[in-house]
Amino acid sequence: MSTKSFEELVQKHVAGDPAFAEALLREGIEAMLGGEVEVGKTILRDYIKATVGFEELGRAIKIQPKSLIRMFGARGNPQAKNLFSIIGHLQERAGLRLLVTLATKSTNKVSARMRKSKSGLPRNKAA
Repeated sequence: MSTKSFEELVQKHVAGDPAFAEALLREGIEAMLGGEVEVGKTILRDYIKATVGFEELGRAIKIQPKSLIRMFGARGNPQAKNLFSIIGHLQERAGLRLLVTLATKSTNKVSARMRKSKSGLPRNKAA
């Protein structure tokens, strides 16, 4: 399967299945929190492409879209300030709130879960 067809498949699933979209966002964040930065960046890049897009995200958080694309590229290294702005915007737009759970020493895993924000409704794409 080519990269382009994989991206199209992800976009199709995100558009048609809100639970899949939420899981993709959660997995990207969990990967980053777990130290798998490259995996997390790849997943979040796919999520951004399938939802808000880099142009709209850039306008929303006041970062040039090309800079955002580079941040999530193979050699990208987003600063914490930018990464938290991006994650904050993505979860707000999706109507979700990230909750991070610390692991016990025996499980050695950090997990993130999402829950609907107070309104319970995702924000409109056009908003």
